[in-house]
Amino acid sequence: MHLPVLSAGLGLREIEVAGAAGIWFRLADGRRVIDASNTAAPLGHCHSDLVAAVRGASGSPALNEGWLWPGRQRAADDLLEHAFRGEEGWVGAVRFCTSASEANDLALSLAQALTGRAALVTRERAYLGTMGLAREVTVQPQWHGGLSSARNGWRPVPRLADVRLLPPPSCGVYSPCAPDGSCRCLPADLADKLADAAAVIIDYSQGGVYPAPAYQDQLARAARAAGALWIADEAVTGLGRQGRWLTVQRGESRPDIVTLGKGLAGGVTPGAAVVMSQPVAELLRDQRWQSFSTFRGHPLTVAAISATVRRIDRDGLVERADALDATLRARLAGIAAAHSCVRRVAGLGLHWTVDLRGGEGRDWRADPSTPTPAERMLAAALDAGVLIAANGEEASLFIAPPLIVSDGELETILAALDRALTVGDKTLLSAGGGSALPGAAGSALPGWAEMSVPGRRLAAGPTRGGRSGCALGRIHRHLPGTGRAGPGSVRGRRTGAAGHDPPGRASADLAVRDRLRRWAAVARHDVAVAQGQGRAARPAADRAQRAGRQDEFRG
Repeated sequence: MHLPVLSAGLGLREIEVAGAAGIWFRLADGRRVIDASNTAAPLGHCHSDLVAAVRGASGSPALNEGWLWPGRQRAADDLLEHAFRGEEGWVGAVRFCTSASEANDLALSLAQALTGRAALVTRERAYLGTMGLAREVTVQPQWHGGLSSARNGWRPVPRLADVRLLPPPSCGVYSPCAPDGSCRCLPADLADKLADAAAVIIDYSQGGVYPAPAYQDQLARAARAAGALWIADEAVTGLGRQGRWLTVQRGESRPDIVTLGKGLAGGVTPGAAVVMSQPVAELLRDQRWQSFSTFRGHPLTVAAISATVRRIDRDGLVERADALDATLRARLAGIAAAHSCVRRVAGLGLHWTVDLRGGEGRDWRADPSTPTPAERMLAAALDAGVLIAANGEEASLFIAPPLIVSDGELETILAALDRALTVGDKTLLSAGGGSALPGAAGSALPGWAEMSVPGRRLAAGPTRGGRSGCALGRIHRHLPGTGRAGPGSVRGRRTGAAGHDPPGRASADLAVRDRLRRWAAVARHDVAVAQGQGRAARPAADRAQRAGRQDEFRG
């Protein structure tokens, strides 16, 4: 007799992982498959440095965060030296946590305490965690913390906070709203939404949203003018995933608080952090932050954090993710152009979202009796040796392999994605979906996001409408030789009678796809350039990959 283990049930059903090494999973049926959608393991699975760090710390005492432990300060200093290099004039203090949900809840509650305000602001499609205030600002329709089923419908948990929504930005790093780089995505009533808010919190990937730096900078100015704190959730994107140690570094502004999670501890232990700016840390100097947890900053966690950031820096993995951006941008545009089930492709560095035709998943239920179109696509990719994930609503596929992925493994991932989308074309067509690409022949494709590489634009699809007692862990600036501290929708589609495509739709779709293919062909030059840029980073990445793999899979 087994005690049932409950979970969210994401991804393919009945898939059991028995072991892993590098970017490869070993399944219970003996197959070896690439893990292509896992942001929790930037160095791959069972990396030798991380295994050694955790083994070395396993003899440490069980300490709650109220007790001092040298490993915590070491982890804070490693974050400063590596992840926040160049941000010494901004970063002020860190508090370690066990998950990004907890980190966001802590950051939001601290903002409420510091401002004396209750209201919170975020953007549509945000996913910021599933506990406390983090759940309140998670506004993706399916992730309400409640129940979902085909039989009983949705049973969401009642909201407990005043949360105000901003429209999702439609701009991107290579596709700003205006030629001068300014952003027009923020609403005219932004000042009103922020007027009595404690904080505005944004992320840089959830819901397939990858905003331009100007979006961040204009929102930061508005938040400060209103007296609200700006919190940047870098749980997914921090530590190099999008070609920078922090995606906020693409803009000019810096947040009041940054939250980290996912891969912060390399995936070998749970780990997260709340990193505060110097002004926010200064506000806590003569106050005790009355929040406590038994396992925050656990010796195993901080040892893994130190080993992770050191290795990412040593092997140049942030630079490699940046060098791969243009290559993946062009290759994914070409793949998307060949498949009618693709609605949009967006991404940055080594994090990409492929939106599928059929809307935003608002009508999705969690317990379908037959395989869904997304499950059929994931199964096709798995047959090709690659494990790809879909979002909770099964409206998007994610490509986010470990940062140590090799060129050959990337080719395998792209081939598996192409195969999966071929199944998607057939599945959605057989369901009566028709063609996927809206717009009229020769039109400017209004409402479409653009996926670009420098100098080229590739249409990618339609957009979607203390210290004592609390272990604050101040980051020290060690002075050389002293050891002292010195002074960071398209829901459905337009149809004609009886649900058929409007007149001229098929020819319009063919024209659009032809344009996409021609733009993808133009991008070949950019691919060649990107490959040349990536060669310098490749030897270091290959060394990291070899170091992270073991001769035997760990089970």
